[in-house]
Amino acid sequence: MQDLLPHPDLAQLRALAADSAAITVECNCRAADSSGWISLPLSLPETQLVDVATLIADPYDEPTFTEYHPQGTRYASPEAPVAPAWYPYNRCNIARCTQCARHYLRYMEAGGYFVDRRIRSLNDPALIVEAA
Repeated sequence: MQDLLPHPDLAQLRALAADSAAITVECNCRAADSSGWISLPLSLPETQLVDVATLIADPYDEPTFTEYHPQGTRYASPEAPVAPAWYPYNRCNIARCTQCARHYLRYMEAGGYFVDRRIRSLNDPALIVEAA
């Protein structure tokens, strides 16, 4: 599916974040605070999200698991930068809520015995950075 999704550049990614930030309508997709990475909440059915783009550069390449936190943030920090070349963003699709049109980053965390769908709001253009 990633092959069919557009791959936004930084300007397009920031535009999606700005569009989401401008949405003020109430929606159940905002019931849980997803400003940092969280497991997909039960209040947000996965069917309410539709993938509209991807940050996966090459679906046949194994991207890095290294995170990018130059200011000392952590994985789940709301202030953590969105760095598309770094984990977990390099494994993300961008989804839009079918009810309100907000955008989210999402990927599947897979461990030895579990699968966890993770989500983060895409609503702050200032957090999106280019870090090679």
